[in-house]
Amino acid sequence: MRIDIISGVPDLLTSPLETSIVGRARDKKLVEIHVHDLRDYTTDKHGKIDDYPYGGGAGMVMTAQPIFDCIEKLTGQREYDEIIFTAPDGDTFEQQDANELSIKQNLIFLCGHYKGIDQRVRDELITKEYSIGDYVLSGGELPALVMTDAIVRLLPGVLGDAESALNDSFQEDLLEAPVYTRPAEFRGKSVPEVLLSGDHNKIKEWRFETAKKRTKEKRPDLYKKFNKKH
Repeated sequence: MRIDIISGVPDLLTSPLETSIVGRARDKKLVEIHVHDLRDYTTDKHGKIDDYPYGGGAGMVMTAQPIFDCIEKLTGQREYDEIIFTAPDGDTFEQQDANELSIKQNLIFLCGHYKGIDQRVRDELITKEYSIGDYVLSGGELPALVMTDAIVRLLPGVLGDAESALNDSFQEDLLEAPVYTRPAEFRGKSVPEVLLSGDHNKIKEWRFETAKKRTKEKRPDLYKKFNKKH
């Protein structure tokens, strides 16, 4: 898989993409990630990538020219499955979206900044728009990192345990069951006996039932979705 991230502040992206699971996936050549600085594509002599909004109002708007030039250069080199804009008014990014995007070959993330981007970019170039929650951030770099992490960890060979990603919270519209590690007893609290039994069928059943109970208590909206499917 190849992921291209377009940003007006690329330094925000550097460290997270070089460390932990994403960094190791890049080192293993399981994913290519390229960050593009929009200022390299502007024709403005001062290097500007934003301007005042028509009609007045507070804030600045990212201009269309550098975005079009950058995306058209990339799409002229290869075919992209999706061109994604990180937008506060986009669809909420969920686990199923990560699952679907993880089987694609080439993705572009466009990070918004300032007040937003010229609507003509959204109309002509963008194929999907995602938000990571109902709150406003300074730019789209953090959402792009969140989505990249969620996608990359699903790629074959990225996680040490091949089943780990399949058992994550939200994969079946359920939160994950509680997890424990050594010691079996700590400060008077013990690990549930079933987890020490060695009976894999009973453990699987306990995890499933506990996940359902936890989801019903913490996320009744998810539990309703689960019940509809089952």
